[in-house]
Formats: sequence, structure tokens, C-alpha cells
Amino acid sequence: MTRTKDRAQNPRLPKQKQNGHERSILEIEDDHKPGFDRDVTARLFSYLRPHRYKLTIAIVSMLLSVVANVVSPPLIGWAIDEGIRERDMSIVVLGVIAFILIQIMGFIGFRVQVGNMAVVGQSIIRTLRDQLFDHIQYLSIDFFAEYEVGRLIARVISDVNVIREAVTFAAVGSIREVLMLGGILISMILINIQLTLVAFVVLIVLAILANFWRVHARSAYLKVSDANAKVNAELSEAFNGVRVTQAFSRQARNYDRFTNEINMASRQATVRATLISSLFYPTVELIGGVATGTLIFVGGSLVLEDKITVGVLLAFILYIQQFFFPIRLLAQRYNLLQAVIASAYRIFKLMDHPASIRDQVNADNLPGIQGHIRFDDVSFRYTRDGEWVLKHVDLDVPPGATVAFVGHTGAGKTTMVKLLMRFYDATDGAITVDDYDLKDVTQNSLRRQISVVPQDTHLFSGSVMDNIRYGRLNATDDEVVEAAKTVGAHPFITGLADGYLTDIMEGGAVLSTGQRQLLAFARALLADPRVLILDEATSNIDTQTERIIQKALERLLEGRTSFVIAHRLSTITSADMIVVMDHGEIIEQGSHQELLAREGVYHQLFTLV
Repeated sequence: MTRTKDRAQNPRLPKQKQNGHERSILEIEDDHKPGFDRDVTARLFSYLRPHRYKLTIAIVSMLLSVVANVVSPPLIGWAIDEGIRERDMSIVVLGVIAFILIQIMGFIGFRVQVGNMAVVGQSIIRTLRDQLFDHIQYLSIDFFAEYEVGRLIARVISDVNVIREAVTFAAVGSIREVLMLGGILISMILINIQLTLVAFVVLIVLAILANFWRVHARSAYLKVSDANAKVNAELSEAFNGVRVTQAFSRQARNYDRFTNEINMASRQATVRATLISSLFYPTVELIGGVATGTLIFVGGSLVLEDKITVGVLLAFILYIQQFFFPIRLLAQRYNLLQAVIASAYRIFKLMDHPASIRDQVNADNLPGIQGHIRFDDVSFRYTRDGEWVLKHVDLDVPPGATVAFVGHTGAGKTTMVKLLMRFYDATDGAITVDDYDLKDVTQNSLRRQISVVPQDTHLFSGSVMDNIRYGRLNATDDEVVEAAKTVGAHPFITGLADGYLTDIMEGGAVLSTGQRQLLAFARALLADPRVLILDEATSNIDTQTERIIQKALERLLEGRTSFVIAHRLSTITSADMIVVMDHGEIIEQGSHQELLAREGVYHQLFTLV
């Protein structure tokens, strides 16, 4: 009974198009224009909903702080007019006590507001980073070929931190500043209209100045953000490729590029933003000084004419001084809002970016397989308009067989195993495992039964034992040791400082290339896959080490369907089937002896070795 389903294409969310051009996520991100974005803002607010309780406490506390700031100046004025001027010490004492209590109330309110919003901000950071990390892990391989690692780090670290800062200080803080301004204006109007008009003129001047600064600062801070992202990308690329850099003595050129281009651009952007800020804040202080002087002149005249008291004038002076603080913060927070919307836009675009390879809605879990692999008229190209990498490939691999792919670079060998792993979907044709179409089964159930030993082995930070156990987390310590012994890794592991518990650090920097490869073999053996892929797995191993693992390879390949990509033809002579590829097509296939007898392309390749 056949179990192959209809060969319906895996559903994909198409990329956006503009003028017939398929736009990448990078182009979409860079398209965002500064300004208010209703959809992004609404989505950001959705992250506040689970924290309604703390948000309510923060708002109530914020109101206490606002009341304390608005009530304090009139209270001081009352103590001066009714206490000092009337020589009533009891009024002075009462005013001082009331002022201190109000300040304590304001301090507690502000402290509770910031404390609660800090907790909310950190909680939202954790949620966003968890979601981003989870989503990025499941994105398809083609995404990582397009999106720089440095940009990903910038999204997860820098952009998320911008949102944290906004939630902690700006979300409720902006409401606080607006309420303070409103409370101050209302109090001024109630106390004296003439002095309020002086303050209102100052408010108009400040509003014009703040708007001018906002326009220029928004552009400046966005350039700072972009420049910092480029620094992250450059650092990630430089440090990941440090071995190649040193091998080609490129340190000086990389230093010049980083210093004179990348880091210099970041410095210039930051300096420009700082200069704009340094122009705004002293100007606000100057306007405040002028306003205070004008207020003293007008108010002093009114005091001399007995139209207002000294206490009222002092209250107005205190209000004017308070006036500039919320305006300055609101101007700052407007630009922070712009940065938040830009950062959130980039984050959400990344979170919404679909995996190009996705499970069908009704995909089945692939049961335990025998390993019968079939490529049925498979053609493939990486992009819609790109060149064909594979052309009408037909290949039938029986269970337990070892298949070796040979051919020149670019022949399509690695692409064959990428399609088998379903890192990509075939453009045309179908690939089946035990008559299950790969597109009809879940990716996890497929990949759990396949192990890959790549040419460049990646080891993770942690112990040797953790790295061998990576593909089978429930393996016992004894099983890990047995796998290492089988592939010949046990002797060098026991020679390490802490044996199997030795921390090998990221990438296995303390190990030789051959040792890292042996750990990769042990990892693959422990996972006990039904299908094994060796992608030039012995190319980095010296002849002596290769002899050590030759028997391990035989043990590794035994009873499994295996695909071997190798440039050393001497290592694949025992393969059940050798497939010779050229320009995406299979031009010869058969055993080593059969292909030699034909005296075709394989014979030429083998005799050249």
C-alpha cells in the first residue's frame, strides 16, 4: 500500500512585491518611515495587557507624584503670606510639615511608579526576547543566508532595550508630564491671569523650539541606531572569521575598515545627535532664565502695586521652574517614541517573517523508517529566477545502502542532501522516504531520524559530554562514553584536563580540527539515526586520524541508509552506489568496479587522484 500523498506545494507566505520585484525582509525593514504607526503601537500595547495590575498601581502612584508637584508651590506661597508676613510661626511650622509630607508622598509615588514600570519593562523584554529566539530558531535556512547575524543580535538586544527604556520611563512618565503641565497651567490661571499670560508666552516659545529640535533629533537618533546596527554586524562578522583574517594577514585592512568607515560613521552619527541635544537643553535653560526674570519684573511690579502677594509671586516662580522639566522630558520622549516605533517595527517584521519551509496543516509524524529514499524527477533552484541547480534527478536508494556523491564543485551534491533534510523544498518533482512524501510529514519527525556530520563541525559552549549528547539528550553517561570509544575519540577525551567534563568553549577552540570531527562522529553515532549524511566529513582529517576512524565509519554506516559527499575518492570505494553529478544532473551511477569498467567520468576522476 502506497503512502505517498498528493504532491501539493508546501504553503508559503509570499514576500511583498513592488513593481514586479520580490522584496526581501531587509528592504521591508529599511522602508519604514519615521512617524506614528497605529498598528505597531497597538501591538506594543498588547504586551502591557498581562501587566494591568502593576500598570494600575504605577498610574495611581504617578497621580500622587503629580499632585505633590502641583500643590507644593501654592503651599509655600501660603506659608510665606500667612505665616512669615503675618509673623505667625505656627502657620510657618504647619506649612513646613505639610510641605515635607507632600514631598514624601511625591517621592513614594514616583518610586512606586518607576519600580513597577521597571518590572513591567523587564517582563516585556523577556517575553519579546523569548518570542524572537523561538521564532528565529525555526526560520528556514534561506533566511540566514540573507539576514546578517549582527542585525539579528541588534534586533534581540538593542531594539528590545529601546522598548524596555520606553516602557520603564516613558509609558506612564509621559502621562505624568502632561498632567503636570495641565495641573500647573490650571493652578496658574486660578491664582493670577496676568502672570499666567507671561508663562503662556514662554510655553509657545518652548513648543516651537521643541518641535524644531524634534524634527532634527528624530533623524539624528535614527542614524545612530542604524550606525550601531552596522557596528554589531561588522563585529560579528570579524570575530566569527578571525581565523581567516589571521591566515590572510587582514588585520590591518579590517582595522582600517572598522575604524575609518564603520566606527567613524557611528561616531559621527552619535556626535551629531549629541550636538543637537546640547543645543536644545541649554536653550531651554536660557529661556527658563529669561522667563524667570520677566516673571520677577512683572510680578514684582504687581507686588509693589499690592495686586498680588510675595507668596503668589514665589509660587509662580516655582511653577515656571517646574514648567521646563516636563516640556524637556516630553521632547525627549517624543524622539524615544520614534525610536520605539522604528525598533518595534523591525522586531515585529522579523517575528512575522514566515519560515519558507513549513509543515502542512495536516502533516503526519513520520514513523520509524527503514530508509528507502527516492528522488523522483527532482529539479531545484534557490530563487524563482535563478539558475537550475538540479535538473530532473531520479535516484532510488534501497534501505541500508551507502550512496556516495562525487563531482566537481557546484555539481549539486550538497543540494541533494539539503533537500533530503528538507532545508529546502524541491521546485519540481518529489522526494520520498519509505514512500512518504517529505512535504507531507513534519520536519521534526523527519530530522529526528537523520544525522549529519558536516565538513565544519560546530561545537557548543559546554562540556565534551554535553556536545556528544546534543542529538540525544536522554542518553546516559555510559552510552556517551561507549559512542566515543566506538569512533576512537575516547583516548584524546580522557587526556583532556577534566575528561568528558572538560569545557570546550564555543566552537571547540581548544580542540584540533580532527578532534572536533571525532566528536561529531560520536554525536551522530549516539543519536542512532536511520539516515546518515556525511558532508565531506573526513576532508579536514589527516591520514593518521582517518585510519583511526575508518573502522568507526564502518560501524557508523552499518545498517543505515547513508549519503557520503567526498572529494577523496579513496574513501568511498566500498560504497554500494556511487553517483557522479555534473551541473545538477546525474551522469553516471553504479558501484566502484562498475564505474571503473565503463571508463567514463568516474574513471577519469579516480585515475587523476
